[in-house]
Amino acid sequence: MSEDNKKTSVISENLLKDFPPHSDEDWRKAVDKLLKGKPYEKIMLTNTYEGIQLEPIYRLSVLKDLPQIDDLPGFNSYVRNTKPEGYTATGWQVAQEISIALPMELNKNLLDALNRGQNAVNIVLDKASLKGKDPKQSRENQVGKNGTSIATLADLETALDDVVLDAVDIQIQAYHMALPYATMLMQLAKQKDKKIRGCVGMDPLSYLAEHGTLPASLKETYDDMFQLTNYAKKNHPGLRTIAIHTQPYHEAGASAVEELSFGFATAVEYVNEMLDRGLSIDEVAPHVQFNFALGSNLFMEIAKLRAARMIWKNIVENYGGNQESQKIYMHVRTSKFNKTKYDPYVNMLRTTTEAFSGVIGGADSLHVGCFDEVLRSPDDFSRRIARNQQLILAEEVHLSKVIDPAGGSWYIEKLTDELAKTVWKNFQITQEAGGMSKFLKENQAQEAVKKVATARRKNIACREDVIVGTNMYANMEEKFLTPRKRDYKSLYEIRSKEIRKPDLKIEIDKDDVVESVMQLWQQGATINQIHTALHQGTTEVQPLEIHRASKFYEQLRNKTEKYFQKTGERPQVFLANYGTVYDYKGRADFSRGFFETAGFAVEAGQGFEEPEKVIEEALQNSVKIVVICSTDKKYKEIVEKMCQAREEMAADKILILAGNPKADEEKYKKAGIDKFIHLRVNAYDILADLLQKVGVE
Repeated sequence: MSEDNKKTSVISENLLKDFPPHSDEDWRKAVDKLLKGKPYEKIMLTNTYEGIQLEPIYRLSVLKDLPQIDDLPGFNSYVRNTKPEGYTATGWQVAQEISIALPMELNKNLLDALNRGQNAVNIVLDKASLKGKDPKQSRENQVGKNGTSIATLADLETALDDVVLDAVDIQIQAYHMALPYATMLMQLAKQKDKKIRGCVGMDPLSYLAEHGTLPASLKETYDDMFQLTNYAKKNHPGLRTIAIHTQPYHEAGASAVEELSFGFATAVEYVNEMLDRGLSIDEVAPHVQFNFALGSNLFMEIAKLRAARMIWKNIVENYGGNQESQKIYMHVRTSKFNKTKYDPYVNMLRTTTEAFSGVIGGADSLHVGCFDEVLRSPDDFSRRIARNQQLILAEEVHLSKVIDPAGGSWYIEKLTDELAKTVWKNFQITQEAGGMSKFLKENQAQEAVKKVATARRKNIACREDVIVGTNMYANMEEKFLTPRKRDYKSLYEIRSKEIRKPDLKIEIDKDDVVESVMQLWQQGATINQIHTALHQGTTEVQPLEIHRASKFYEQLRNKTEKYFQKTGERPQVFLANYGTVYDYKGRADFSRGFFETAGFAVEAGQGFEEPEKVIEEALQNSVKIVVICSTDKKYKEIVEKMCQAREEMAADKILILAGNPKADEEKYKKAGIDKFIHLRVNAYDILADLLQKVGVE
């Protein structure tokens, strides 16, 4: 042993003598002593929307009952990755969505993105394309809405001009329209003598859950799924033909439990339908892709992706699938649910942490949303920022050079295990109820999501869940982003001229559907013609309530901004500061932040130590809402005097007390205090009521 190693050994031994190890029981006794009788569960544990209680600290002992803890990346449960090398060989796919209405414009921006670090194609279709209707018969606001208008083979050829088809993964988010669009891509590849890889996956149930109406029967879509998967396994083995999008559940407010359990229940229904039609599990599973959303709970999102690998492995194994079939493919995108219209640059921070969790969790491909995607059509700048967020994580943070960086974290390992068990229990409930389609038809899935969404809304209203820049820390100096609205009428007119429905006799060979449709594309068929030939039925359920978490709170700010534009002034609040700066500053700062989230203009009083001067200053100005700010002790000196003077001098004033007076609350109410504001109140309800009282409709 070298001299240096000997010295290190001696130091380590001495440290162990000075700092002997302590058991979990020792730690708990020390905590209970500090809490002085207060309940540990209430003070120290954090409850999540997934029904999991988070401990304040995780020790090595939490790993003793985790069977997967010794698994290596690429082996056994796949919790640490499906590949032994992780990202070190190829990294993850940078698969940014480029939501541009016209195929030629899409192509221009796509080629630019591929030259600047993007390495996968990710096409989002517009509403008209997914409805499968001829744009001439569609409503004018459907063409180019939320995606690209692709109705013919010529459109796709334009969109992918100069893209080497066998050099990049190509994703087209086609849902129930996957067979038409996959065959369109296959025909293009055939003309160029290329093989394609990526995903154009069938997913009727997710579309049905989001929109409430599916322009096809489920049997028709499952027949399409079989035909497409059966053809792809022989001709394009790298093309995934079944896609499960859990984003609709996430965007409706679901927790990770509902998102994963409903996603896997959907996948199991698809697998069963394919097995019933004659495919084996090893023919189906490699063609399945999961599309997950990433929320703002960093560690939960990491655990979600790790748990997903374990669960899918278990499902496929139970079907008798081989090791390769048990590996999941996960495409993830940052959430829209938690993005805001106000202070939108904060969205960059949100998408950065979400992308980080996706990479740490082991996603195979990733889309980072543009910071302005929820309020306008993204431009070159916002798309560049979003793309570069991925490149920075790979090239500057060096996350592409490590294998499962979350592995061994006691907290993440335990959270992964707890989440997987909770998801599995919820998944079994769905299966026992008859499967995912029945769960949707009976409105059980929608109600389960709504229950979580309602809890989220309450916590946002009470500001227990903080949305920076919206329900807390509002930026009153904000310069609003200029909206960029698409001219859908012009787009409709452009596409109406471009798309010519050929006079074709549409016949599809039921024994060879894919080849039949490919020939129709070559002859110039439109998406409306193909869709009409394939799908005759419809399916309906109660749709999920897709929304952004901050939208209801933003509506308060919207009202005040409109009021300001109309009148030239904002609704005002006056802070009646009593005592020294030390007495009132804390609650005055809290009150300013409280009211600014709804767009109020807050005027702070000078601050006096004489009650008469504070009362005079507060009641003799023109501001209707007065907030008394001081200490609980000082309130005993001024509150009742202020209320009495209000009755004599300005009866229309609204008096609010900053702070929670607890035992004195009833006394102050009787004296005349109208409202109390503190950390435990429903801020949204109070602000909405006050806006109405001061004439902001």
